[in-house]
Amino acid sequence: MSALVDRARRLAGADPFVRSLGIAVVAAAEGRVEVGMEVGPEHLNFLGGGHGGLIFTLADTAFGLASNIGGTVSIGIDTHMAYIRGVRAGDQLSAVAEEISRSSKTAVYRVDVRRDGEAVAAFTGTVHVTGRSVDDVVGPDQAP
Repeated sequence: MSALVDRARRLAGADPFVRSLGIAVVAAAEGRVEVGMEVGPEHLNFLGGGHGGLIFTLADTAFGLASNIGGTVSIGIDTHMAYIRGVRAGDQLSAVAEEISRSSKTAVYRVDVRRDGEAVAAFTGTVHVTGRSVDDVVGPDQAP
């Protein structure tokens, strides 16, 4: 397993909200993270479909991990989500975040949320790159 996968799993493991939803790191590389989860009955809205906030959280988790696995604290400052299809209980979702651009102060990411290869949502996000070390915030040896 790569050091970036280890770091992404450590960061996700340090997030109680991510853990409570069952979001798991599937893969990671420089500027790229894939996460996944199963939609459960507790994730449904009052109409019986997957809650939009759940889909957003899955995309936001991939975005946050991709922007921080390089080791520098990066904080979201802008996001946009387009919902394409609904989801139901039992659906397996994946979200892949990829870095589009990065400077010393900002970085931009695109996240695609899919179910069995079919587009569910498209997300874009911008982070402020702080220059602080992720290890100073989360700790280098904190277990997931």
